[in-house]
Amino acid sequence: MSKKRDTFTGTLGFILAAAGSAVGLGNIWRFPYLAAKDGGGIFLLIYFILTLTFGFTLLVSEVVIGRKTKQSALTAYAEISKKFKWLGTLATVVPFIILPYYCVIGGWVLKYFTVYITGLGNDAATDGFFGQFITSIPQPILMTALFLGATMIVVLRGVNGGIERMSKVLMPILLILVIGISVFALTIQSEDGRTGLQGLKILFIPSFKELTFNDGVTIVMDAMGQLFYSVSVAMGIMVTYGSYIKDEDNIVKSVNRIEIFDTAVAFLAAVMVIPTVFVFAGKEGMSASGPGLIFEALPKTFLAMGKVGYVVGTVFFAIVLFAALTSSVSILEAVVAGLMDKFGISRVKAVLIESAAALVLGVIVCLGYNVFFFKVPLPNGAEAQILDIMDYASNNILMPILAIGTCVMIGWFAKPDMIISEATRNGESFGRKGLYKVMVRFIAPILLLFLLLKSLGILDLLLGKK
Repeated sequence: MSKKRDTFTGTLGFILAAAGSAVGLGNIWRFPYLAAKDGGGIFLLIYFILTLTFGFTLLVSEVVIGRKTKQSALTAYAEISKKFKWLGTLATVVPFIILPYYCVIGGWVLKYFTVYITGLGNDAATDGFFGQFITSIPQPILMTALFLGATMIVVLRGVNGGIERMSKVLMPILLILVIGISVFALTIQSEDGRTGLQGLKILFIPSFKELTFNDGVTIVMDAMGQLFYSVSVAMGIMVTYGSYIKDEDNIVKSVNRIEIFDTAVAFLAAVMVIPTVFVFAGKEGMSASGPGLIFEALPKTFLAMGKVGYVVGTVFFAIVLFAALTSSVSILEAVVAGLMDKFGISRVKAVLIESAAALVLGVIVCLGYNVFFFKVPLPNGAEAQILDIMDYASNNILMPILAIGTCVMIGWFAKPDMIISEATRNGESFGRKGLYKVMVRFIAPILLLFLLLKSLGILDLLLGKK
């Protein structure tokens, strides 16, 4: 007799766990930068439209695959179609690659949180602090191990006692903190008269001035690429979480709520970051993204706030830490569930195996800033070292390929009606049914192909940007 599969206790548990996975570092350090770079309101409008179409299509497809098969990504795709068994392997390789470097970045966040909560925030704002930290030995390795350890503890406790319980505690706290900092960001003013509300205008008011066709393509591609980070698709997570949903739960309604929650947090993150940076660093300060934004630009901004900057900085890095932890838990769970389903091993053994591999690779990533330091050019024109290469391979190459394969499998082999039938098995309505069929068969694969071509640098070449 096969062991009964764990399930979320209810719809709320699934929504918060899925939202916790979706609300990660990409929302906080990438979304605000893209919104500022890509014309403010134009980017937000395109992102919102893609969320309701492209994002919905991928999200509902993966969740349904999980619930229908009651399997994690590694084995679920083969249950749908033997021809697409390779998608399951790819969907497990992606989180396997992501987890080590995500825990390294989580370790960076943990370091900054401890700096601020101990009253040493001014140190974090000094030139060279971030560079000195990541190039040192062994502190980044220790922080990576601590962050990975926290992730392990949650996953070891299982679906109900670990993932769901953590999500029910951290996600409401995270939302309250994000709202609080966002409101505060709108009330601040610099000595030379810049206000948070002026920064908000940059975010929300569309800028059509000198907008070209190539600019429009770039904005669409940026928004679509951001959706991969924002809704946690094409990395096995939503298939795995979908396998823990009870048969009587309403999938479409749950997916709609995840869309709302994730989009709201992404927008609030932009409100939290852009006005704050604008007030204390001007428009030029808003050009930073990724680690440069979180670990260099914002600490200088908090320093410029004076004493209140300690509080704001502490709360901000608590938000980022919670977001990173909820995402890393889902990444680890995607691999662990696959090992359990494929090889029939216990949760403890699966967690220890994957965590050991992640720690070894995480150490290598940390050493990539000192002992193993090198830089190589990527097809998209960027120069990269170990962490960047892993990020590029997983997010820019493998995830679009996985998403294209999923659309082809559902759209042309298993057929969209299979997804719709499973999602409405209890008589629920399936809004956007016609849109879903068109998206999964035609529009989504084409958009994903363009995204892959952009990642490879081919699209820019075709558009004359190189």
